[in-house]
Amino acid sequence: MSQSENFPVGSLLIRRDLRPMVHVFYRFARDSDDVADDPGLAAEAKLQRLAWFEAGLDGDSDGAPQGLALASLDRPEPSHHARQLLAAFRWDARGGSCATWGELLAYCEDSANPVGRFLLNLHDEGRAARVFSDQLCTALQVLNHLQDLRADHLRLGRHYLPADWIVGEGARLDDLGADRLSPQLRRAVDRALDQCDALLTGAENLPGVLRSRRLAAEATTILWLARRLSRHLREQDPLAGRVALSRLDFARAGVLGALVVLRGQTSAQAQRSAWEEEA
Repeated sequence: MSQSENFPVGSLLIRRDLRPMVHVFYRFARDSDDVADDPGLAAEAKLQRLAWFEAGLDGDSDGAPQGLALASLDRPEPSHHARQLLAAFRWDARGGSCATWGELLAYCEDSANPVGRFLLNLHDEGRAARVFSDQLCTALQVLNHLQDLRADHLRLGRHYLPADWIVGEGARLDDLGADRLSPQLRRAVDRALDQCDALLTGAENLPGVLRSRRLAAEATTILWLARRLSRHLREQDPLAGRVALSRLDFARAGVLGALVVLRGQTSAQAQRSAWEEEA
């Protein structure tokens, strides 16, 4: 998960009665992720603190309050998905890095996809949406990692951009600590962006299979923001400075969500209109 937020979490598009559960889940995810990403903690200390979070999920009164809050919810899915996140954070705590695209996808299966599945379960959506949700969540995670390439390398000694792509393009892992992308590293980043764009193309099916119009609106806004971030990362250098979404990006995405909720416009229609304006 990213150190800085790109996408709405428990926004006003989510049903009011469900937002508190989204916030409880997000707090657990955010706080436990912060443990794994703390450069001042040794690996063993991180693992001990992550065990404390899991103890809360188990209902242990001495466990983390964030875990206890999730365990107290009157449904089992939040704790299940939170445990899967902890598996990814333990991998992070041990200093894991990705040698191949397949390893990065496996990491996202634990670190990102449970968030989307949690939201699907919360809205009682069917399994048909799961594959598209996974595609969206994986793309979001990879985009976040591309934003943080330099910080992850320098602060944590981690790399998520597949090492075989970096080396295959003639770059070195140490190039991730430079103040700008080399042409070789740029090609590796663009390769990852190509994969993200392919995932987002598949994820465009997500809003159309959701029964909840509000959740479809949320998915529509996130899809549009992900496309924008991918474009920004192609046009800018993530080593030279953090590439981020603008306030205007968020405002436009919010309009798309409103079109889905208020006018009944389908998410596909809303997205096509916005992308035609961008072209």
